Amino acid sequence: MSVTVALAGAGTADELRSLHEWLSAEEELRGRVRLVQSPPPPNALGSVPEMLTVALAPGGVSAVLASAAIAWMRHRTGEVVCKLTKPDGTSVEVSAQRVRGSDVAELRELVTELTQMLNDSSGVAGNGSDDPAAPSGQ
Repeated sequence: MSVTVALAGAGTADELRSLHEWLSAEEELRGRVRLVQSPPPPNALGSVPEMLTVALAPGGVSAVLASAAIAWMRHRTGEVVCKLTKPDGTSVEVSAQRVRGSDVAELRELVTELTQMLNDSSGVAGNGSDDPAAPSGQ
């Protein structure tokens, strides 16, 4: 199964490249992360990063992706929203601002919820509107 990772916020192209490097540095994700680029707009040089795709497999890769994405977001200084989408359309959005304001226990819970959502074939994760890992239902 492949999960797409899209970002929203300022400097999205540079942030996607940064996240790509960060995730690719994880041994369990090496070779599983691909930067998807859109064709260059008219009169522009080069393509623009659009999203990442991450090939998941059994054996804890989902937990590594969730942990690494949360760790990367903690290092963001601006407002970035990371959206992970499964092939069935189930998605979850996590805000860097929310991650930065979380304590260790909240971060562990968030990683656990993201991992469960990525592994769950029904696509159900979390149940509260204040839950930073609540599926967006798209």
